[in-house]
Amino acid sequence: MTVGVALNASDADNQIDATVRLAAQAAEAGLRSAWFGQTFGADSPLLAAIVGREVPALQVGTSAIPVFGRHPLIVSSQAQTAQAATHGRYHLGLALGTKLLTESGFGIPFERPVARLREFLTALRQLTETGAADFHGELLTAATPIPARVPGAEAGVPLLVAAMGPQALRASGELADGILPFLAGPRALAEHIVPAVTAAAEAAGRPAPRIVALAHGVVTDDVDAVREKAAEQLAFYEQIPSYARVIELSGGERAVDVAVIGDEKTIAAEVQRYRDAGATEVVFGGTEIAGEADRLRTWALLGELAG
Repeated sequence: MTVGVALNASDADNQIDATVRLAAQAAEAGLRSAWFGQTFGADSPLLAAIVGREVPALQVGTSAIPVFGRHPLIVSSQAQTAQAATHGRYHLGLALGTKLLTESGFGIPFERPVARLREFLTALRQLTETGAADFHGELLTAATPIPARVPGAEAGVPLLVAAMGPQALRASGELADGILPFLAGPRALAEHIVPAVTAAAEAAGRPAPRIVALAHGVVTDDVDAVREKAAEQLAFYEQIPSYARVIELSGGERAVDVAVIGDEKTIAAEVQRYRDAGATEVVFGGTEIAGEADRLRTWALLGELAG
């Protein structure tokens, strides 16, 4: 099982420079991967390509690009370019997104998200594996009258999905290489998420899916204050039905209930619980919440666990 971190330098004077510095620190700590979220700010595949080029010890990944407001032809170009730039160390994560951001940001109705995900994955896999597509679905078309291959990315791009609901897990098992569940604790993974996506992959004749579990947490002695701050940061997810459901399945009432906050022994035990629940990889986000010293302390522990 590998261990990585989600990097967030959006408050820096120069986000790109700061992210590269953080990635170098992560590699020095012994971490294996660095992941980048996608909002309306920095372009995550480009950021991953730069980091992967500058810090060759790390695997790099996007977690995750919403399928609404994007097109498989464009995402394929981004992903293949990142894959060539990193010599095969880039991992592409996709997401359904949320109704709030999709409709308010893009002005696109958030309709039939799982059907769109299925079509997006089908077209995208054609593109990333062959450099061509001839897909005509109900919701989108992806055809290549001219080549869409990026030399250097012939091995393809691993496709992961931030899936947690039954329909999205079924689509991911059938069409993707794995999943990126966030705020899904070990109980939800073991009892609901891992069995569902694994069964779908088996039924489709695909290999066992990767389970890249995204946790939110930090090593700290100031547990109560950090938990209170984390509760404020994570409250947004409690408004989203898919997250509210997985938090409940994890045994929590609020998002902070599935955060991992405590000393080294607490965090190490939780990482083991994720592994026992079926996670093939664990990625920690929010490690900057308690300040620089605790971030470095957290990375040192996670680096040991990765080794």
